[in-house]
Amino acid sequence: MDRHFFVAWLFFSSLQVFVAPENAIEIYSLHVDCKVTSRYAHTVITSRVANRANESKEALFEVELPKSAFITNFSMTIDGKTYPGIIKEKKSAQDQYDAAVSQGQSAGLVKSTGRKLEQFRVSVNVAAAAKVNFELTYEELLKRKLGKYELLIKVKPKQLVKHFQIDTHIFEPQGISALETESTFITNELNNALTKVQNETKAHISFKPTIDQQRKTPGLDDTLLDGDFLIRYDVKRSETAGDIQIVNGYFVHYFAPSQMPAFPKNVVFVIDTSGSMSGKKIWQTKEAMKKILEDLNPEDYFSLVLFNGTVRLWTSSLLQATEDNVERAKRHVFGANAHQATDINGALQKAIQSLDKDTKAELLPDQSISMIILLTDGQPTTGETNIDRIQRNIREANEGKYFLYCLGFGFDVSYTFLEKMALENGGVARRIYEDSDAALQLQGFYHEVATPILKEIEMKYPDNTVLEITQNNFKLLFDGSEIVVAGKLGNDVDDLPVEIKAKGHASELTLKEEANIREKEQVFQHQKYIFGNFIERLWAYLTIQQLLEKSASADGEQQETLEAQVLNISLKFGFVTPLTSMVVTKPDAQEVANKPTEADNENINTVAAGTSGMKKSSRIVGGSNPHDNSRRYPFSFPSRSRIAGGKSFFGDFWNYPFDSRGRPSRRYYDHPQTGFFITAAQGNAPSHSSIMCYYADYSYTLPGGHPGNVQSLPDAVNEYPSFILQLTHEKNPICLNINGQLQTPITLLTDTEKGIQVTGKLGENRKFVEFNVIYQTPNVQINVSMGEIILNDQGNVNSFPWTKNASLTTRGLSFLIEKERRLSLSGADGITIQVYYMKNPLNFLGLHFKNSELFSNNIVGLFGQFYSNKRLQRHSNRKKTLTVQGQSYSFTRQNKKDYRIEQGANVNFTCWSLDITP
Repeated sequence: MDRHFFVAWLFFSSLQVFVAPENAIEIYSLHVDCKVTSRYAHTVITSRVANRANESKEALFEVELPKSAFITNFSMTIDGKTYPGIIKEKKSAQDQYDAAVSQGQSAGLVKSTGRKLEQFRVSVNVAAAAKVNFELTYEELLKRKLGKYELLIKVKPKQLVKHFQIDTHIFEPQGISALETESTFITNELNNALTKVQNETKAHISFKPTIDQQRKTPGLDDTLLDGDFLIRYDVKRSETAGDIQIVNGYFVHYFAPSQMPAFPKNVVFVIDTSGSMSGKKIWQTKEAMKKILEDLNPEDYFSLVLFNGTVRLWTSSLLQATEDNVERAKRHVFGANAHQATDINGALQKAIQSLDKDTKAELLPDQSISMIILLTDGQPTTGETNIDRIQRNIREANEGKYFLYCLGFGFDVSYTFLEKMALENGGVARRIYEDSDAALQLQGFYHEVATPILKEIEMKYPDNTVLEITQNNFKLLFDGSEIVVAGKLGNDVDDLPVEIKAKGHASELTLKEEANIREKEQVFQHQKYIFGNFIERLWAYLTIQQLLEKSASADGEQQETLEAQVLNISLKFGFVTPLTSMVVTKPDAQEVANKPTEADNENINTVAAGTSGMKKSSRIVGGSNPHDNSRRYPFSFPSRSRIAGGKSFFGDFWNYPFDSRGRPSRRYYDHPQTGFFITAAQGNAPSHSSIMCYYADYSYTLPGGHPGNVQSLPDAVNEYPSFILQLTHEKNPICLNINGQLQTPITLLTDTEKGIQVTGKLGENRKFVEFNVIYQTPNVQINVSMGEIILNDQGNVNSFPWTKNASLTTRGLSFLIEKERRLSLSGADGITIQVYYMKNPLNFLGLHFKNSELFSNNIVGLFGQFYSNKRLQRHSNRKKTLTVQGQSYSFTRQNKKDYRIEQGANVNFTCWSLDITP
């Protein structure tokens, strides 16, 4: 059976569809129906596909939906029979999923795919001339941000669709004050397919292009539908205590006052300048800080803490945001260089101490809001490195006085660590994605928290009137945002009295209102926009979100109690949440739809097993190494008869070689998973007294900020190097071997002038098993793994196996696969990146650069720093040292196997070898 893939990628409602070029699987109908009732959105995606071939084909249905949304239903209809999805407790669903995988059946998952999206996918076999209907439903409470609610529709079907329609119905009883649409692809022809109808409380936006309107070129099948379609709106607001809406015994209360004076801010910006921030990250941070500093209000006070292995406070006291002080701060930020390690604990402590000192000395404005904004891209590597102790230290030092906002740049940072620390100190965490607009992401977050208008807000409701209520006390309210409280009303209640107390900049605020329940319920009668008891579902949605947030900063029994509550509500209302999964029963398998969290981005790069075109789930191997080179770890061996002949004594994963008389055949041996090695004294027979296991750790900080360990290991440890560095002025190449954390992305090379970035991941054999290559200028990304090669050309994604030759040219980049041998990428700059496929004796990927002298002098990264001739000094054969950026490192001259030679040739060459841990 051939496999063809139908993909519908959606996020509220975002739509992207990919179909194989043969078009054997045809999308003949695609409909997105979104109903927004009082900010609560209910979206149904219905797709009908047909197999036009005379043989069975496999169709893959793939949808990207908002991370804040919960899937509530999925079904497939094949030959008149419907296969529904069933929501279960996660373990029960996972057991069913595991059983399907063990039988070799296809199995799909939901994964996090981007800054606002997560991906749902399911595949199904479609018989010849048969049809299948897919239907997916999800729900979400729209969050007001910077004064608007936004629906983003990414339209990218990749083919002409006979029946293509997007319908959005909005009903807001408060009244719609603003409504606008925007698109990157609408032409005059397509504009005729767009209709917008609006009255005081309702709006209907429809986009329904015909085949001819979709067609980009007359007579061809290319499509104009390729870009973003935005719907933004806001509602009318009165000067009362907000808006209350009631349906079937549940209420929701929206509160977003306008035209209120803002509090002055005292802000300490804590900026990571460690080596991992070098290159594009530090440049984007500087650009963002330039704009953010310029956006400070004159009455604000601010300071800067720049940190790496050293913590540097810009000024002894916070300064007022005058024009002169802002210019001084901008010069200070732009003068920062990225290098050394990462002392997060010391930096945050310094920020708290600075605010404490100025507050005690009464140097800051009365009735001001003090906050700390942390930006980091990595883990703590110096000073206090235990994240639990760091969280406790900051919580105890802060004592709830200042709001802490944690921004995690990229995926090397532990989002869970930052999230808990932020929540414990009254703030939030946010991930900043390593895209070209990272500077805009940083500015956008700052603008969200730049204008606090109320603090200590309490939404009060009578205990005998309201039985179950979501969070009703809030520390801060920012201009352009909104407070939402939902709850269940008691029986025989006629009125709902509300009182709001808060502190504003000029005075304390008290607002009162009494809502007549019967009158409020009349508003929603006979409204076709209602989908069931939507306020009850809104209450459940909001309750789950808030319980999950509390559990993120809880421990032990408290966390278990909160998660149990989430599970109960999720099952009752049929939401796929982090505590539940949806089992999709289909003719040949069971599939599980899981709800990922933001932290899952750090350790899950997969969505499925056993399905063509999907990667298998990768396992993160954890564990800690004793960083103490004075400690030795003795152990007892089995008897000689059990280990003679090269048998393994710790299982198949560690093969300790012995000669025919049972003696170790080499003196040093490397454990491939833990980083421990073994030494045998004088090659004696194995015994408790003569064989010791220890971990050698010689600490250093690699220039460019990659802290790690330099280890000199004999040739037996790594016959193949991880990286071969051929420098024109060196007779022998340099071999670099990596002993980093498994499956953690390592920045290997970044050249901002050339627009090239290369990252890699290590597998369990301590060799590279995945590379990610990004070309910024042509906007092309290549992911290379042992299983496949994925080419992402501006959102056009294609997968290539290692088992076939392939070649193409896109946007000036030459892409060549030599079957089970290597991938060559050659750009217009003349630099060629080669990835070598090594199947035996070790499964790994080798990396090599040709014409590397063409890199710019601004190249950085674990490998990249060695390429700058200005910073790399020739080593002495006598001293056997290499100097990089002014620091010297010891090398050993060894024979290695050259993975650049045809496999099986076993050609050795001499190189200067260095083992490092990023």
